[in-house]
Amino acid sequence: MHIPSGSTSALELLSFSDALDQALRPSPDYDVSQWLYVPNTYQDYRYILGTRGEHPLICVGINPSTAAPGDLDNTLKSVERVALHNGFDSFIMFNVYAQRATDPDDMEEICNPILHRENMEAFRYILSLDRQQRPAIWAAWGTIIEKRPYLPDCVRDMIALGEEHHAQWFTAGKRSKKGHPHHPLYLRKDSLLEPFDVSAYLLSFSPTFFRERK
Repeated sequence: MHIPSGSTSALELLSFSDALDQALRPSPDYDVSQWLYVPNTYQDYRYILGTRGEHPLICVGINPSTAAPGDLDNTLKSVERVALHNGFDSFIMFNVYAQRATDPDDMEEICNPILHRENMEAFRYILSLDRQQRPAIWAAWGTIIEKRPYLPDCVRDMIALGEEHHAQWFTAGKRSKKGHPHHPLYLRKDSLLEPFDVSAYLLSFSPTFFRERK
């Protein structure tokens, strides 16, 4: 379990560029030729966790939990299986918000703009990793996107960055009644990716959506 130690605004956050620079250096804890882990030590936040390859599948959850190189949780194991089954040679786990919290209810109530900015820099970077094809983004956040009002806005920023790289969005598995993409945890390993109109999906989050849920 990971319970946040407090607001991320109280942390000395590594910028994504500095964290990436460290992550590309040899590490005593894992093989950097096999893993991309940013930051490269366990922190209260995580920008990227994934395997290295030429054709990665970018899986997007809501926020990171405890997984680390060589110590994947069941969700990340499922992500890897689905990525390989769909013809990708690697996977990258990215999150709409970078704060670690095993229970999404422990996420901070207000978006930290600095953490979000650096997280978007991480997203911009991973969009550039597949140089042969358009980046493939697997929306896999389930209903957890309803946990905080700032999360849909974070996704909108991701869509804008994705458009710059002509990214393709996908889902896997049955969507919820509200259209939320399926979470990876209970997916079959032979689940196929299906095209996903993420912009149309976000229209369901009207300005009054979160007020109506209270």
